[in-house]
Amino acid sequence: MTIPTMIAGVSFHVPETVITNEDLTKILDTSDEWITTRTGIKERHLCSGEENANDLGIAAAKKAIENAKINPEEIDLIIAAASVSHYAYPSAGCVIQAAIGAKNATAFDITAACSGLIYGMKIAKAFISSGMSKTVLVVATDANSKFMDWTDRSTCVLFGDGAGAMVLKESVDGIEDILEIETVSDGEKGMFISMPISGQNCPLVEPNKEEPMKVYMNGKEVYKFVVTTMPDAIAKCVERAGHTPEEIDYLIPHQANVRIIDAMAERLGYNSDKVIVNIDKYGNTSAASIPIALCEAVQEGKVKLPCKAILTGFGAGMTYGTAIVRLREGIC
Repeated sequence: MTIPTMIAGVSFHVPETVITNEDLTKILDTSDEWITTRTGIKERHLCSGEENANDLGIAAAKKAIENAKINPEEIDLIIAAASVSHYAYPSAGCVIQAAIGAKNATAFDITAACSGLIYGMKIAKAFISSGMSKTVLVVATDANSKFMDWTDRSTCVLFGDGAGAMVLKESVDGIEDILEIETVSDGEKGMFISMPISGQNCPLVEPNKEEPMKVYMNGKEVYKFVVTTMPDAIAKCVERAGHTPEEIDYLIPHQANVRIIDAMAERLGYNSDKVIVNIDKYGNTSAASIPIALCEAVQEGKVKLPCKAILTGFGAGMTYGTAIVRLREGIC
């Protein structure tokens, strides 16, 4: 028998330091108008000093656990979705496990870039549905600002740092909260967004070419891929969930570019009241952007709980995924 999954708690955390478009004009040949009209971004939160992705993830995890009203020792699995963790090892999942006192949890990382939350949710659902886990913590956390080329205005203006966390567990009332979930990978287009990890060969062998460890992105190809792929993928996921777009209360997409979000909304026939957008305040926070958008919208009254929502993300890989979910009162 398949065990139903409930979304018990969601939260987020971002650094205190805010960098505006005007601030970026001090180091780049750009302007607030240039950035805003192309992306919808006005400002972003960036790590400062020794602050890193693990710190953000720990803070978000603690808040989500509090919202879920559970003890950390109840967690038996931690999945950290981090594009680039602070350490190659130990994993972000293991660092978070130690920091929150989840001593009974198995912990590991996944790499699906901005789709990481959806991928993590799918894995969590599989573990819970099969009975292998009862309570799973998914943490999406990234500090992409540390890996930007801060002389390249086409990429560095896009990203912000942040973390989001979600607690999923066996449903207490037998109702399934993840109505449908789909993940897709298209590795043939993987180099549209890339970041090499630099290293040196042993001096006893032929030397290798070292590349700077920074984000490379073909923005035009990414945009074309997303606008031709995501709207139909979302519509099909809604259909598989046994719903029509009109029956879904909100679209809560990955916050990458306001033009992409508008294209999704148009395909589904959604007006601005149904589409959650906060890219102007945070930029692209990778896999954390969906929980950040969700929780902030709940706090501001833009999302009324309970409801049904589309959570959808896309990113390097190329990866993408969509979840049709039931969101209960009190999760944020």
